[in-house]
Amino acid sequence: MRTTMAGVAAALLCAMACFEMARAADMMPQRLTGVPFTEVKFADGFWAPKLKVNREVTIPHDLRLCRETGRIDNFAKAAGLMQGDFKGIYFDDSDVYKVIEGAAYALATHPDPKLEKEIEDIIALIAAAQWKDGYLNTYYTLKAKDKRWTNLGVMHELYCGGHMIEAAVAHHRATGRNTLLDVARKWADHVDSIFGPDKRHDVCGHEEVELALVKLYHLTGEKRYLNLAKFFIDERGHDACGRKLYGQYAQDHKPVRQQTEIVGHAVRAMYLLCGVADVAAATGDASYLPALEALWDSVALRKMYITGGIGSRHSGEAFGDDYELPNATAYCETCAAIGNALWNHRMNLLYGDAKFADVVERVIYNGFLSGVSLSGDRFFYVNPLESRGRHHRQAWYGCACCPSNVVRFLPSLPGYVYATTDQALYVNLYVASTAKARFGQNAVSLVQETRYPWDGAVKLTIGPERPAEFDVFLRVPGWCRGASVKVNGVAAQGVESAKGYLRLRRTWRAGDVVELDLPMPIERVRAHPKVKDNIGRVAIQRGPVVYCLEGADNGGRVHHLSLPPDAALSAEYRGDLLGGVMVIRGRALAHHAGEAQPRNVEFTAIPYFAWDNREAGPMLVWIPEDPKLVEPVPAPTIASRSRVSASFAHARDSLDALNDQIEPKNSSDHGIPRMTWWDHKGTEEWVQYDFSERQRVSEVQVYWFDDTGRGQCRVPQSWKLLYRDAGQWKPVAAKGDFGVEKDRFNAVQFEPVDTDGLRIVVQLQKGFSGGILEWKVR
Repeated sequence: MRTTMAGVAAALLCAMACFEMARAADMMPQRLTGVPFTEVKFADGFWAPKLKVNREVTIPHDLRLCRETGRIDNFAKAAGLMQGDFKGIYFDDSDVYKVIEGAAYALATHPDPKLEKEIEDIIALIAAAQWKDGYLNTYYTLKAKDKRWTNLGVMHELYCGGHMIEAAVAHHRATGRNTLLDVARKWADHVDSIFGPDKRHDVCGHEEVELALVKLYHLTGEKRYLNLAKFFIDERGHDACGRKLYGQYAQDHKPVRQQTEIVGHAVRAMYLLCGVADVAAATGDASYLPALEALWDSVALRKMYITGGIGSRHSGEAFGDDYELPNATAYCETCAAIGNALWNHRMNLLYGDAKFADVVERVIYNGFLSGVSLSGDRFFYVNPLESRGRHHRQAWYGCACCPSNVVRFLPSLPGYVYATTDQALYVNLYVASTAKARFGQNAVSLVQETRYPWDGAVKLTIGPERPAEFDVFLRVPGWCRGASVKVNGVAAQGVESAKGYLRLRRTWRAGDVVELDLPMPIERVRAHPKVKDNIGRVAIQRGPVVYCLEGADNGGRVHHLSLPPDAALSAEYRGDLLGGVMVIRGRALAHHAGEAQPRNVEFTAIPYFAWDNREAGPMLVWIPEDPKLVEPVPAPTIASRSRVSASFAHARDSLDALNDQIEPKNSSDHGIPRMTWWDHKGTEEWVQYDFSERQRVSEVQVYWFDDTGRGQCRVPQSWKLLYRDAGQWKPVAAKGDFGVEKDRFNAVQFEPVDTDGLRIVVQLQKGFSGGILEWKVR
């Protein structure tokens, strides 16, 4: 009887589950299909040059760095084709896969036999490094063969494999070859043999494999890959089988369907939500939707910067509390911005709601694009909204996830412009381009003409193969007011607004022209009042582009300016500046210490994405309207008027840091400019002031740079002060010790001297370098 009742219960549960799945499927919104990037050709002056730089500069640059840092050699070593130990970080395989993916996207639109051969040669090494059972990870192969799959919370095996799958799918679609796809399928089959409902219950600490498995399912039609992706998503936050949960940091603190607040590592969260959206779309399971919607609100309404950047905390590269959005210490990892765009693109396809495409647009023109230099060979890992001049792009990073992510995301952008249903065309981004879209039984050619993002006038010529009735949905960006539309030169009548789109329904014929006008006034944006760091401040935005003040355009300083609420602002296109940008000009108030009234001065703001492409200097997005928030320019001093020179200075440091009159918070203040002798260690070094005229001086104060616990700069072992007399350097007659204390100014008084220059000579500690944050003279 017990067996019979169990069977009845099982049948009842099965029936209920089937009913719930059917009801969930009925609740699913109509899904859009993106027009592939291979069917959209950019022909504009903004994105097309950037894609060209990505092909011609960034891809070769990233491939070269992958070779120079040993990432590619790791595969040769793992295959037994080369001697040596593993080199790098345990997840470095993923960088190679991401660069291959980016190269595949480039090859799909711009064939390049030389690049194709280079990629095939790397793929051959990857295939040779794969184990017979399908396992592939060079770190474990070379360092810990018996430890594989033993530390999923930390060691990124599934993450790396996920990026391999994405590269394999992209490579197959671009070339038609299976050389990498066969490797990826064998690896996925191996993973499927280990993990699953009736197998091992565990997840990866860094999500990625979920969305990758869905891509593999769509390419191969093998539903077990989709089922495995769903398993990894549904397993998160469940400890019923006794496994250890990896906590909020890895979004493993509660089941996905129960999550309502975005927490933890920002990139991991975005990749997870990409996978959730993909699985929901592929399975028709609407039970994921409430969590997706709640988490979107959590991100977009309470934890996202004006640039589309996310993840405010350096600690854990993580989301902070609601409205915790500091500017100078903003983390905003480039990978997180990319993840935000990837997720919102999927949400747009899932819901057909323009608010998701709005976020994509905000990210790509601001928080993502700042992540790569105009030259295409330098990158930001972190994208703050304020800088004192210390933050600069680098050619590469030990953890190089951002450079390798940029190289694959940029060439995919044409695939974000259009989407379709059987009876509708959606226009999500405005870029001068040509495209071919197919929906229903009709093929439609599209020609988009626009100077976007600098001009909101868009002309769209529609060319169906044969006349057909369908909808055209034109996204009206959230920043736009007063959009208008014409069809064949006549104002469109009866235009409906639906989920942020203007809906045009008619019978379309080849040559029909839609003209959309999106007014682009200069906007002053104010933050939510709960964002404490931005109270009394304003940001400038025009169209989708967020602006900033940079020292290069404003006399080397920006923190002394306030912007009156009634100040007139104007836009001007500068083709000769930063590759061609629209700048914002206006008049601000410049505050100087000791002056009763501020000076009325002209200022220039540039697009945020373009900052740090010239000389080093400060930057500011949120500008004070409240004069109490400015930092007045200090009165000139002997030091500030001096010319600075040194025996040596690190390339990313600034000699001007010595006399910029910025007070350090402590000796390890990384938020202000500094001068260091890095990477000279244990040497004698000097730094000097040259005065424009002779001065009578009797005291100096030195604030040493020391990053104990973070780097290898320390206070010096000893130092002395020299003054110049008739061209000869002589020691001063000091009245006390030459201090080397941290977190304070070390003052030395001496017998007064008349001189035209002072020199500090330091002996660095053995094995360490050193530097100075500020040097005062009295």
